[in-house]
Order: sequence, then structure tokens, then C-alpha cells
Amino acid sequence: MKFAAVVASIGVACSTTSAFVVSPNGQTVRTKISGTSMIGSRSENVLHKFESRSSALRMAELAKGMDGEDYELLSLPAREGRALKVAIAGGGVGGLTTALCMLQKGFDVTVYEKTAAFARFGGPIQFASNALSVLKEIDSNVFDRIMEKFTFTGTRTCGIKDGLRADGNFRMTDDSLAYLWDPETPADWFVKFPLKECADLYGLPYTGVIDRPDLQDILMDECRKIKPDFIQNGNPVTAYESHGKGKGVTVNLADGTSADADVLVGSDGIWSAVRAQMYGEEIKKSSTNLQKRQGCTYSGYTVFAGETIIKTPDYYETGYKVYIGPQRYFVTSDVGDGRIQWYAFFALPPGTKKAPSGWGGSVRDDQADPEENLVDYVKSLHEGWTDEIMEVLDSTPPDSVEQRDLYDRSPELFRSWADGNVVLIGDAVHPMMPNLGQGGCQAIEDAYVLTETLSNIRTTEKLADSLQQFYRKRILRVSIVQFLSRLASDLIINAFDTPWSPHDDLGKSWKSYLTFFWKPLLQYAIFPAQFAYLYSYHPTGDMEGIPAALESKWKTEHYDTAEDAFARVAEEGQAAAGPSFFEKAKVSETVLQAKRD
Repeated sequence: MKFAAVVASIGVACSTTSAFVVSPNGQTVRTKISGTSMIGSRSENVLHKFESRSSALRMAELAKGMDGEDYELLSLPAREGRALKVAIAGGGVGGLTTALCMLQKGFDVTVYEKTAAFARFGGPIQFASNALSVLKEIDSNVFDRIMEKFTFTGTRTCGIKDGLRADGNFRMTDDSLAYLWDPETPADWFVKFPLKECADLYGLPYTGVIDRPDLQDILMDECRKIKPDFIQNGNPVTAYESHGKGKGVTVNLADGTSADADVLVGSDGIWSAVRAQMYGEEIKKSSTNLQKRQGCTYSGYTVFAGETIIKTPDYYETGYKVYIGPQRYFVTSDVGDGRIQWYAFFALPPGTKKAPSGWGGSVRDDQADPEENLVDYVKSLHEGWTDEIMEVLDSTPPDSVEQRDLYDRSPELFRSWADGNVVLIGDAVHPMMPNLGQGGCQAIEDAYVLTETLSNIRTTEKLADSLQQFYRKRILRVSIVQFLSRLASDLIINAFDTPWSPHDDLGKSWKSYLTFFWKPLLQYAIFPAQFAYLYSYHPTGDMEGIPAALESKWKTEHYDTAEDAFARVAEEGQAAAGPSFFEKAKVSETVLQAKRD
């Protein structure tokens, strides 16, 4: 009551007057203070106090650095100064997530994207439990919107199946060792992944997939709510000039113009123009044998991908399956709405092109035999394999099949991701094999950690140091994930084969015996440790009952949408899917190209 009386007396003592305050952009604006009785010199005193405070704030926008130089103060919503100005090269998953993170912190962000206009393109992207935790921490509303479009795979059986012994009926069996002494015991499943158990260990949402167009729409919409003109399409970053400690960076764009920023974030993909300058590479330049391309190394594998709608007997019971066999493996994943996305990995030389790839820029007419049935070609490379693979392939429209040679990079343990006021994130600096589905997840972690690191600095003096700090925070974890992703491919192709069994002659090589002995180690030690490590980064902490509630709600919706799709295909037949995992939208890439067109 006393406090209220004091406030009331102050209110009565003040008349309507004007005062100067400092707006977020540093301008002085006039505002009114309303009351009932203050007149004369007391009004002048109030005005003088506000003007003095305004001057003090404007003077505080510059601060002396340790070297005696003047540096600008950087603001946060509750901190005086000006907004940190950030340019982001590339509007993919990493770039858009970084933009959202930084806009929410009050940074002034502009994304420079290559495509002249965003269109709905691209197939599903996997988000593991660690990435979902980061997204929830970034923005609960974004997380909720993603969950509305999400398909959980980690709530169901996921694992490795025997590509030759699976009986063709998509049966759900135990991965038991009893088949060693009992020939009637099924040997369909080799090992199963503890995805749900490891997510439950930390109380996290379960692994799943979302279509890239849906994810893109959500991130774009949330960014535009904060800054409507945050993105410039058709004008990618081509080069940069870093001006030294606290002096910012000039970004050169494809149309010949330039823009100034405090920080440039290179998130422009595996063939990054920002990385090319930082590391002295030539964009997309390949060695004569195609084993090297712009500093990236050919993994030894090419992958074919396709999509189909098919109701297999195990559709509602399995999330994703990896069929293993000699020198190749075949992956299927439920991606929602009755769809199965499949990937066929082969140990073939680079440049063995059979199918188009939006990433590589080729189209069907560029292939040696444009009329070749690509489904038949993939089937021919799986001769003798289980009918489960053949059934999925037979239901796939041949025109939907695409191909990509897989490149990745060694971890940059001895070379920083940052150069002055420029930093690299995501595929621009640590592209990785897709086996663990962690490429996009690590880009999201990058976005969050980079934003948190930059938000802790008070002046432009510390910008370059903070980018080096970000590199040090991320390099160990990212290197481990890169290693695990590459190891998964190398083991399956080079060290795995059809497991040995005493009941048939399908697995008799030394690799078959090795694969057999790997089984208990993988099931009870390696895979639990691997997924526990991947999920160990979870800034939300334990989300308690949220994961189970999300799964329960999703199950009903998943069943209804899948059944609708199955009924539609039964009536209308299978149609070629839209642009899938690799394909970019058919739009002019840059402003200059648009003008030529």
C-alpha cells in the first residue's frame, strides 16, 4: 500500500511534458510524459534529465578496446548498443535455422540465397533426437509446427536386415542367435537400433523425418515474422573481404553489388564459395580421376534414390531398415503419407552416371542411355537379394529415380572454420555421409551454438575471437560424428557381408565370419554407445512427458493419412513423385541468369 501511495503521488506531481529517449536504431525521439500538475522549471528539469540520459547512451555506443581502439557496443533486447549485423550465405537448413536463432536474439540478419525464388523441392530430411532438442530450445512454436508435419521412425523397429536371407514377407522376427542351432529360427534381422531406448535415456523426442519443403516453409515464415525482408533471393555470395578486428566484412554478391556486415556466416553447402576463398579452393574443381572435388574426397559410393507408395506388411511396425549384402546396401524409410523412400548404395567409381541429379546439375537427357529403365538397373545390381527389395523397386516409377556421388571431408582439426570476421557452418565445412542422418542435425547444432556464442559479446572488438571460440566448441563433437558417419559406410561396404550361418552357403567369405562375430558387439555395445553419444547434446534437458504425448497423437494421424494414400494408389495407380532427395527447383539460379533467361 505504501508503494502504491508513493507511485500515486509521483503521478500527481507530473504534468504532460515531452522528453527525449534513444530508440533502438540510435536516433533521439520525443515522447510524452503525462500527469496533472507539474509546471515551470520542474518541467525543464525533467527534460534536461532525459536529454542527459540520451547523450550518455549515445556516447556509450563506443567503447575502448584493450588495444586502445574504439569498438561499437552490440545490443540485445535488454542491452543498449546497436544490433549485430550478420550476412548469411545460403538459405538451406543451416542458413535458415541460423537466421531464425539470430533474429530472435535481436541481430540484424540478411540471408543471400542462390535460387531466384523458393519453390517446394526436395525430399525428406531426418531429424534425430539431438536436433529436435535444439529446435525446441530455439523456439517452442517452431518445434510444435515441425511436429505437426513430422513422421516418427525411432518409435518403431529400425535396424539391419540380411539382404539375402530375409524371406520376402516383411516379417517381424527377433534378432536371436538361436538360428545357430535351430534352422527353423528366422535370420531376417541382423541387429536392431536402440533409437527409442537412447531417446528415453535423455527424455527426448524420437527420431523422424520431415519433408524439406515443409521445414523450409516453417523457418521462412517464422523469420519473416521478425524481419519481413530478411532474405535476398537470386543473389548469392561470391567473395568477401574481412576488414580486421572489429571492422566487419564486405560481402560481394553475384550481381556485382556488395553489402557490409559485422559477420559473414558461410552456410552455402558442400560446394561453398565462402569456403573456397577461405581455404584457397576452386569451386567445384575436380581432379582428373574425380576422386577429389573442391577439397572434398569421393567416399567410394554412389547412391540411387527413389520414392514409392506401398503398404508393406510391416509398414506400421518399422521405421527404417538397412539391408546388407556383398559390396552394397539398400535402405528403406517410412517418410509419411504412405510413402517409402529408398536409397541404394553401391561401391562404384565416381562419374558412373545412370540417373539425373539436381545436385550435380545433370538431367535425364545427359545420361548415356536416357531411355534406360533405372529401376531395372538397380534391380540388376541386387540379383539374388530378398524379394522385399524387389517389391519396393517394382512399385517405384522409374522416372522418380535419381543418383548422387557421395563426397565428404576430413575433419578440419588443424584449420579453423573461421577467418577474421567470417565463419563456416554445416555442409560448407563438415559434410558427412548420410548413414547416421546427422548432416542437417549438426548444422542445426552449429546454428544454436554460434548464436549463443555471439550473443555473449558486448563489443565488436570480440567478434573474431568469438568465432574462433565457436570453432573450438564444435570441432571435437562434429569430428566424432563425421568419423562415425563415414565408419558406418566403410564397415558395411568393406567389412560387412552376408553373415555366416551353419545352415546354408550364402555367407562363406572371411567378411561373412567377421560380420557374424560383429553381431553381439554391435547390438549390445557399439550401437547403444553410438546413439547415446549422438543424443547427448540436448540443450532442453529431459522433456519428460512430451515425447510420449507427441507419439500418441501422431500414431492416429499417421495411420489415417497412410490409409488414404494406399486407397488412392489402389484406385489411380502409382505416379512419379515430385522432386525427391536431390532435385532442386527448376528456377533460374541467380539474378544474372534470370535476366539472361
